[in-house]
Amino acid sequence: MNTPTARTLAAMASLAWLASPAISQTPAATTIHYIQGPRADAPLPRPGMILKPGRVALVVTDPQNDFLHPKGVAWGVVGKSVTENRTIENLESLFQTAKAAAIPVFISPHYYYQQDHQWKFEGALEALMHKIGMFDRKGSLTTDGFTGSGADWLDRYKPYINDGKTVVSSPHKLYGPESNDLVLQLRKAGIDQVILAGMSANLCTESHLRELLEQGLEVVVAADASAAAKLPGYDGYEAAFVNFRMLASDVWSTVEALDRMKSVRAGKL
Repeated sequence: MNTPTARTLAAMASLAWLASPAISQTPAATTIHYIQGPRADAPLPRPGMILKPGRVALVVTDPQNDFLHPKGVAWGVVGKSVTENRTIENLESLFQTAKAAAIPVFISPHYYYQQDHQWKFEGALEALMHKIGMFDRKGSLTTDGFTGSGADWLDRYKPYINDGKTVVSSPHKLYGPESNDLVLQLRKAGIDQVILAGMSANLCTESHLRELLEQGLEVVVAADASAAAKLPGYDGYEAAFVNFRMLASDVWSTVEALDRMKSVRAGKL
């Protein structure tokens, strides 16, 4: 008969804690914002994040036409979630407030070039993105054909992104920032706190969350400033939301994020 290891016993104790009456009988009033209203929260800690002026940044993944424009190649599967969450409007509010509060903005874009279509193997959504030409650009050293393309920013975001102050990192290629210079740019700017938003919730946004945490940054997610694909039997946003809640320091609505960002501007923190 195998004897449980100390690690196994610790894990069993943790599970027992979650199942204990004190935890399982959490008052119904304990809620968290979800899509357009509250939902019952899980019996998990919410460490939160007190914003520190000069050390906090807004990071937005993939604020691009292929995700957010009705003519974008992914709109057919993400459009319902984008509309439900008011993702487009919420992202613009985050941009506006960050700029007004002098909170640095970083964009982690998604681009594919000709060489990326020569890959010898692909995961499921890599294959799909390449098949439908998602985020395609003609080359890494040219902007020919970029304006108005699926890889371009949504027009309403351009005044904030193209203002000469926003940092646009090199592109990530799959989902996380491991393959681009986002973390380097954040470190060089003295950033160790991130308000994370953007597309797509269960892919690039969640992958960025995981890597930023592994890099030692403090991260909250403005969850309704994101969205994800909905397919028969699969809800990408719900999958992401569960992991946001389990991984991040907190999950905020856009309204909550705006209130805290405005406090940075007012010097009330």
